[in-house]
Amino acid sequence: MNPLGLATWLSARAQRDPHKPALTFENETWKYAELQRRVEEQAAFLASTGVSVGDRVAYLGMNHSNFLVALFAVNRLGATFVPLNYRLADDELTYILDDAGATALIADGQHVPIIDRIRGSLAVQSYLTFDGEFDGWLQHGPAEGGSVPEVEVSPDDVAAILYTSGTTGRPKGSILTHRNIWTGNVNWMLAVNYHGEHIALTSAPLFHSGGLCVMTLPVLMAGGHVIIHERFDADRVLADVETYRVTSLFLVPTMMLYLTQEATFDSADLSSLQIIVAGAAPVPKHLLELFGSRGIPVSQCWGMTETSTGATFLGTERALDKLGSCGTPGMLNEVKLIDFDGNDLNTPGVPGELCVRGDTVTPGYWNLPDATAAAQLDGGWFKTGDVAYQDSDGFYFICDRLKDLIISGGENVYPAEVESAIYTHSAVAEVAVIGMPDPEWGERVAAVVVPKQGATIELDELREFLGGALARYKLPRELVVVDELPRNTTGKIMKHVLRKDVGAIRS
Repeated sequence: MNPLGLATWLSARAQRDPHKPALTFENETWKYAELQRRVEEQAAFLASTGVSVGDRVAYLGMNHSNFLVALFAVNRLGATFVPLNYRLADDELTYILDDAGATALIADGQHVPIIDRIRGSLAVQSYLTFDGEFDGWLQHGPAEGGSVPEVEVSPDDVAAILYTSGTTGRPKGSILTHRNIWTGNVNWMLAVNYHGEHIALTSAPLFHSGGLCVMTLPVLMAGGHVIIHERFDADRVLADVETYRVTSLFLVPTMMLYLTQEATFDSADLSSLQIIVAGAAPVPKHLLELFGSRGIPVSQCWGMTETSTGATFLGTERALDKLGSCGTPGMLNEVKLIDFDGNDLNTPGVPGELCVRGDTVTPGYWNLPDATAAAQLDGGWFKTGDVAYQDSDGFYFICDRLKDLIISGGENVYPAEVESAIYTHSAVAEVAVIGMPDPEWGERVAAVVVPKQGATIELDELREFLGGALARYKLPRELVVVDELPRNTTGKIMKHVLRKDVGAIRS
């Protein structure tokens, strides 16, 4: 068997450490042997419904141990796992399921009604659930003894397709191979020293590469213990750090802030924490100092779904003297900058586009050959679309986004998608969507609107109008009405001017 295969390395870990705790959810702990048994039984059940090599199997549900069982079971059959963002609107889910060509869909009970609303427009053949009884859904109960042989996969077979927001208003399916995920796991182990005694708590969404790939999969591969929360709840995170003597947390800065705002933060016993891995945005100095005062080191990183998450890593000892940096390249990937003509850029302090090369990098986007080609350079380099610079010590700093990506509370929001939805409003003549600094969310979505003559528009009404088309985290939190949008000589909207003007209005 290929040792890089997801199902293969889990099976190998279960053989080595059958009696070690692997997963805990809602106070129920499975040891590695139990996790492996459940994976084999679910794979047998999926095979009985017709799932086979190369099929795409989608999953819609909250964080749950069943999410990981499904991931490994699907890959045991040589099929591809497609996790769905449960925050998406009906139209968005429909598009992704159709684009992926999903032949089977697994949903938890609370999301069955959502799929039932759109089921008539889907080409999915098998609908599966693991809790509750629903008309037209196959329920997989606690089967016993079922198993099918593991399919041998190639390292470059597609293990998962993770959909990210698209700059053209449609999500893009980022392909992750078995090699990508395996190499990403090892990259993280080398960067932050994950090992078999780590106890990691995951509360970030598992459908995100951050929740899945930054800590959960590397710790499982290392033989550690993963505690899963259905969703992030600051008070419960603090309580479970004490209960399970958690050593590792993955948090975005907003989540870190929420922890400090809990009444129990000062009295919570956090002495077991060996590391907080932080991503999505730079951690503010006051949070670094606050957690540092509790003896909790913070390791910051930069990466993206297309690079199996981490591509640069900042050691905990450099958090303050390299404030704002995302670190240096990982052990198993390379990073470089190019100027805006595509030439290599090595001058400290001069911004350029960040590029990544290595076995962590996606081979491309599902069904999007043009987007794949546009992101790839000769020599195996991948253009990330992020603008960064290096200091004289070789540390990278993200300073802008070529594609105007907004990161709000750890969620990626692309303005073009939101703008397309806003343009369908009858009162809107022109719109530009920008990200504005926000002390709670890092950035918030702001819509700058030119209304049609004689028309008026209010924020609450606009949010309500968009609610059926966009996930809630993509909805504008701020509305600015203007007479015209600033444009350059070619007619392109100058969003940097908008950010400055909106900031001036607010101040």
